[in-house]
Amino acid sequence: MKIATWNVNSIRVRLPHVKDFVHVQSPDVLLLQELKAQDKDIPISDLEDLGYNVIYKGQKAYNGVAILSKHPIEDVNDKLYSNTENDEQARYIECWIDAKNSGFRIASIYLPNGNPINTEKFDYKIDWMNKLKKRSKQLLDNEECVILGGDFNVCPEDRDAANPENMRNDALFQPESRAKLREIINLGYYDAWRAINPDITEWSYWDYGRAFEQNKGLRIDHFLLSPIALDRLESIEINKYHRSLERPSDHAPVIINISD
Repeated sequence: MKIATWNVNSIRVRLPHVKDFVHVQSPDVLLLQELKAQDKDIPISDLEDLGYNVIYKGQKAYNGVAILSKHPIEDVNDKLYSNTENDEQARYIECWIDAKNSGFRIASIYLPNGNPINTEKFDYKIDWMNKLKKRSKQLLDNEECVILGGDFNVCPEDRDAANPENMRNDALFQPESRAKLREIINLGYYDAWRAINPDITEWSYWDYGRAFEQNKGLRIDHFLLSPIALDRLESIEINKYHRSLERPSDHAPVIINISD
């Protein structure tokens, strides 16, 4: 079974790229982030016409997440926070994928960027990561096959950036951001990329300009897997083709294959 995650940086602008990606790769499940559209403006019918069940949480001009699945979708949750708390930013959606005898719980995550540091934006990032940690633990406690995928806006280590020295004052590289990601992983999750590639790094994000041409990128799009999901992991790749096209997203899709 093929599962992909992709920060598309505007679903309306990048819809032709998404359609092409689906036609070529045909993922069973596709996680999307940074839709940059409120619910009424998300091209749901176009996505459904590709053969998917679609759930989504939009926001005007910013953020936005979705899950597309060829299999039935159940038990949808679009609140990282409890019902008593309010957060208007559309950054999290999860569901159960009913894939015959090999179902799993999956979430599409768009973690806050947090820049500039020493501002309320960075404080919000850390607070959001604390909430994600709490929810991630709840999901593990259910002893299910759990897959957390998306744009985490964190470079786990120095080797996850082409130019680490240039990132020292970036929220994606701060000790606090990295520590919070490690806390989530240390609950019992596994970084799918490192599970397959302990000594190799490839980038999933390149800033606009000449960064892609010069291959100066970051690895910030991740799949975190529960132990049961890790046992099913067969492969992972970062598909760079659509990043090379005109008017691309600044992210490339990350694709995992898991056994049925």
